[in-house]
Amino acid sequence: MSPRVFHITCLLAAIGFVSPTMAADTPSVELALRFRPVQKDVDFETPKPNEFKLCKVTVERKGKTSGWAVSGPAGQVLRRYIDTNGDNVVDQWRYFQHGLEVYRDIDSNFNNKVDQCRWVNTGGSRWGIDSNEDGRIDTWKRMSAEEASRVAVGALVSGDAAALQQLMITSDDIRNLGITRQYAEKLQKASSDVAGRMRATLSKARSINSRSRWMRFDGAMPSIIPADDGKAAADLTVYENVMAIVETGGKTGFVQIGELIKVGNVWKLTQVPQPMEGETVQITQGGILMQPALLLQDTSDAPSGMSPEAQKLLVRLQMLDQNSPTPGASRSVLAKYNSDRNAVLRQLVAISKTEKDRNQWTRQMIDGLATSAQTAGFADALNQLRAIESEFRQKSPSSTIVAYATYRRLLAEYSLGIQKASGTEQQKIQEKWYKDLEQFVQQFPSSEDTPEAMMQLGIGQEFQGKIGDARKWYSQLAARHSKSTAGMRATGALRRLALNGQPIQLNGPSLTGGTINVGRYRGRVVLVYFWATWCKPCTEDLPQIRALYEQYHNQGFEVVGVNVDSTVEPIRPFLAQYRIGWPQIYQPGGLTSPLAHQFGIISLPTMFLVGQDGKVLNRSVSVADLKKQIPDLLKKK
Repeated sequence: MSPRVFHITCLLAAIGFVSPTMAADTPSVELALRFRPVQKDVDFETPKPNEFKLCKVTVERKGKTSGWAVSGPAGQVLRRYIDTNGDNVVDQWRYFQHGLEVYRDIDSNFNNKVDQCRWVNTGGSRWGIDSNEDGRIDTWKRMSAEEASRVAVGALVSGDAAALQQLMITSDDIRNLGITRQYAEKLQKASSDVAGRMRATLSKARSINSRSRWMRFDGAMPSIIPADDGKAAADLTVYENVMAIVETGGKTGFVQIGELIKVGNVWKLTQVPQPMEGETVQITQGGILMQPALLLQDTSDAPSGMSPEAQKLLVRLQMLDQNSPTPGASRSVLAKYNSDRNAVLRQLVAISKTEKDRNQWTRQMIDGLATSAQTAGFADALNQLRAIESEFRQKSPSSTIVAYATYRRLLAEYSLGIQKASGTEQQKIQEKWYKDLEQFVQQFPSSEDTPEAMMQLGIGQEFQGKIGDARKWYSQLAARHSKSTAGMRATGALRRLALNGQPIQLNGPSLTGGTINVGRYRGRVVLVYFWATWCKPCTEDLPQIRALYEQYHNQGFEVVGVNVDSTVEPIRPFLAQYRIGWPQIYQPGGLTSPLAHQFGIISLPTMFLVGQDGKVLNRSVSVADLKKQIPDLLKKK
């Protein structure tokens, strides 16, 4: 029996739970609050010892269900201890946060030992089964993709291979999903020897340690692989590639979770997660199941007009990609994979009969080399990029490949430099990066990458406080590339930079339904707050903003949040956790949503302070500014 389960059993004995209708059996507040969840990663509310006198324990009964409820100083529920089967013994221990239940331990076989653990409401959706009642989850009955990434990071941080093993896809899962042999073998191989792979990963990891903590899930929307793709007997629901954002000692990092597969109500991992080292992260595309089908093995079904030699090369490319190394593979394995892949692409370039085909395969080669240089630090990949750029500059200077290769070479050089540099060296590399971008824009004014290069220049100048230079770049970008995504962001950035003294025009769909129009708050001082649940500085500012809101709301101060999370799911639990009561505008799309584009939002949090006349007083206000300005502004009312 684990110490945690033993503790609960001892408390049961100490309390001597019998029928709760007997007042003498009601435990003291101190004793009732000594219970703790069996699982450690539960955020629940416990008052300070000096507040115990303001708490109370009351008897509850409904039918054969009975128990005690512990309430806090404000009357909010803190705990509930329930006897569900009428045998006068507690079999459920429920824990609350801000009056909402977030977790419960369950004794489903009524032997005074916890065998199920559930996270509920704002606590999540996990449901774990502890079949041998030793305090450790043996199987998961329910697990969201977001929570799978969180538990996986927790297992890495604690070095708990057994906990990570429970998240991995199993042979039974693969068989029950009807995954075909070709993919089943690869999945089994990638998910085998979890303990050994985990030890190897942690021995090389520099960006994750015992202080690291999961911050948020980062992944595109889940995908359906239809059964007629030939990968499984039924449709598969898959996340192509998931990243977890972690924080260690105030520094943000990434852990590649990889491809996730939904098995019933549980999302399963297909590989041991890999911490991403260095400052720049390139997310690889596809996993074992999401590899593109470039060509069928039966070349009789190949596209018409394709030579047998090209067909064979495409098959080789497909096989290489289907057997691509895992993120934790050794440098030598990664180097061989990239070398073999580039060799195939070079042959495809050589035998291509049209410029369109040659450019297609060359671009793929450039992308692979750029990714290899940035993520694995291969100097040879960077040298090959330079060679391709030089070759096309000499033979085909007007080709679009020249600009394409140049931009990715510049990005790889910058990324590698930043990863290796420190202190003043980073500043020098940053300055060189901006000079390189300027030269790129001048040399390739019509390149497909030029709008992004100009946007980077504008953002860089704005961050350095050079607003005039930032406006110059944003204006050029908006004028020359107005229809591009970067051009729309630049137009919004110009609008944002010109906000001071102008009426605010901002409206959008409310998170709770209807529409919010900031203009309707005329007569009140309004803070417009662009934020996201994954933004650490936003979370750090919230307690101070909430304190200002509570202090001055009745005097005429209002806050309107504009959330830029990619999906709506994490927002409401976050608002409940941090007790945020002000109105929220939400549009899907994250930092590419219409409102983010409207104001060219480039960093979070971004805050506008609006006066009682509806005009913007400060387009970049800080919390320190708010503390000074709000009292004075409200006095003028």
